[in-house]
Amino acid sequence: MEGRKALLSNTCDFKGIRPIMMELPYPPLQVREKNTAYANLLSIDYCGAVSELSAITQYINNENRISSENCALGKTILGIGMAEMMHLQKLGELICLLGGNVDYTARFQNGRQKMWTPEYLEIPQNVRKMILADIEAERDAISQYKMHIKMINDEYVNAVLARIIKDEEYHIMILQSL
Repeated sequence: MEGRKALLSNTCDFKGIRPIMMELPYPPLQVREKNTAYANLLSIDYCGAVSELSAITQYINNENRISSENCALGKTILGIGMAEMMHLQKLGELICLLGGNVDYTARFQNGRQKMWTPEYLEIPQNVRKMILADIEAERDAISQYKMHIKMINDEYVNAVLARIIKDEEYHIMILQSL
């Protein structure tokens, strides 16, 4: 191959990949009334350190680094990331219904605001550590959602958060099997 460069490509075909989530419907996206305090809590789930935006970014990064060597694992990671995208969309819609802003800024109860940053991500260098970091991130998300459910007195919002938790628990089960 003198004078020629080898062609490198990822032969993993992602056609037909679907979000990996529980086969359960989501509750309607509605709120009892506008409540910016609740919107601010959801902004943390949307784009805080432990958030759907962080999860999506971490899963996509892992998929990019895995798929050329392990297509099946890459497809699984991408499917989980797609479910996280759906969670992000649902949270964004709830934030808007509650009268909040969707601008990648987490708004905390103490008045502090922090725009999302890739510094939130953990980027391990081997597959085993990637999967373990993903499991830990899912556990942290579940814990945060449960805490927010206790703080939010709106059965409609809490029903959506409880449904998202079911997907996160399912993701842990899948990741543990990997």
